[in-house]
Amino acid sequence: MAPAAVAASRPASLPRGAPSPPRRSIASSLRCAAPGARPRHNHVLRKPSAATLPVQSSHAVSRQRQVQPRCSQTEAVAAASSTVDEDGACELVRGADLVIGEGDDSVRAYLFEAVKNNNGTGILLLSDIFGFEDSATRDFAYRVACNGYNVLVPDLFRGNPWRKSLPSDEFEQWLSGHAPARVSGDVDACTRWLVDEFTVAGDSKKLGVIGFCYGGGRLVETLARDAGNAFSAGVCFYGSRMDASLGDRVAAPVLFVCGDGDALCTVETVRELERRARGAKAVVYAGRGHAFAHRPRSEEEDADAEDAFNAMRSWLHDHLLA
Repeated sequence: MAPAAVAASRPASLPRGAPSPPRRSIASSLRCAAPGARPRHNHVLRKPSAATLPVQSSHAVSRQRQVQPRCSQTEAVAAASSTVDEDGACELVRGADLVIGEGDDSVRAYLFEAVKNNNGTGILLLSDIFGFEDSATRDFAYRVACNGYNVLVPDLFRGNPWRKSLPSDEFEQWLSGHAPARVSGDVDACTRWLVDEFTVAGDSKKLGVIGFCYGGGRLVETLARDAGNAFSAGVCFYGSRMDASLGDRVAAPVLFVCGDGDALCTVETVRELERRARGAKAVVYAGRGHAFAHRPRSEEEDADAEDAFNAMRSWLHDHLLA
């Protein structure tokens, strides 16, 4: 298969300046890049000017790369006064638009790559119904990449995510337009890409998967199909429409995060999955509803969102890196 072309560009949906201002408690997990920071992988572009490079992969992949700006001055000051271990600090994150596969079977995705502190480990992040270009999803993926991971966020809805402007009584009709078989096929294609890019290449022996809401439900299905072959850990944030009976087939340890006031992800379903899935753990936040971890709406939710992020970070470290 002919190598795909790589061109440097800035996707319209990525912040054009510094990353979105962090919540007050985020700064302690970030550190800005040193001016002379070098990329971990030779194929990564260092300059924002256009260039063409070959990409070697067993799957057809079109890439458009761009250099993510370093942290803002505010973050730099906060990071300088923090006590974060240098090895876990955010140095620089690079973004890349990808097209995985060919023709009607292709799926768009966005890859966040850590640079100097890159640990070589791939993470598949499955979004909620608002899609892979949603700012809350990309901000969260960026934070995960700041901790050294390479985070792939696929377009699960093929350019047609749910929009807040749509009437709620059209939701089921919209959802029916995204056939489960097609969605699972796209997820599996992205999984194979991660395996080729990071596992087969020898960068890492383990991969992880994160899912929110709709993506959390798909995470359970993905791990049930995977049976421990590709993924070594998962983190499921308030997964919707989860099938607890699949827990018996989930081999990778999963951290389930939810609130006890979430009607879309009941505590009973989460506890049943915790009981059935090997090595699973549930963390339930009192008084929290849906989406609190990546869309906090108050200072109280913000504190629990930060706690949930740290729990996820520890889970991924313990099961993917330790």
